[in-house]
Amino acid sequence: MKIETWKRIESETVAECRVFNVRRDRSRNSVTEKEADFFVIENPDWVNVIPVTSDNEIVLIRQFRHGTESVTLEIPGGMVDEGEVPESCARRELLEETGYSAGKIVYLGKSHPNPAIQQNLIHHFAAFECERVAEPDPDEHESIETHIVAPDRIEGLISGEEISHSLVIAGFQRFQALIDSKTGNRYES
Repeated sequence: MKIETWKRIESETVAECRVFNVRRDRSRNSVTEKEADFFVIENPDWVNVIPVTSDNEIVLIRQFRHGTESVTLEIPGGMVDEGEVPESCARRELLEETGYSAGKIVYLGKSHPNPAIQQNLIHHFAAFECERVAEPDPDEHESIETHIVAPDRIEGLISGEEISHSLVIAGFQRFQALIDSKTGNRYES
């Protein structure tokens, strides 16, 4: 069986928002040649970073999320600015949201946040040898509280759905793959 694909034949921006745009694509099916409209949310790439302190603890953040109208438990992250490389963004977001700086950053890989309606990537990082060097300085629309937890609590926080953000869970899955590839039980680079 051949998977039918769609070719975009025209596009227009239908909404310009503060952190994303919405694009309408008119596309044609590769087999049936039927045409249909599809909507894509255009975002810059994102990063998230799992900070591990020099004492082998994980730095998490709590913040309010407008989509769910709730406070969530997450890891630092954000949008990659134009011209910025993802690792620099990870370091910047870590410092802004937690006040921590990393001795070493390890790239864990990338994933598509939601390929059905988004075109962007999220880049996952681990930050090791993290030390608190400043007060957090979040964006004007963010209110963030830092939490330090033992690494052995992460699985329970995920299975208990206290950590429910899918991109954070994806980051921890990639992080665990890194840890599993190393010898020993400590979260070390």
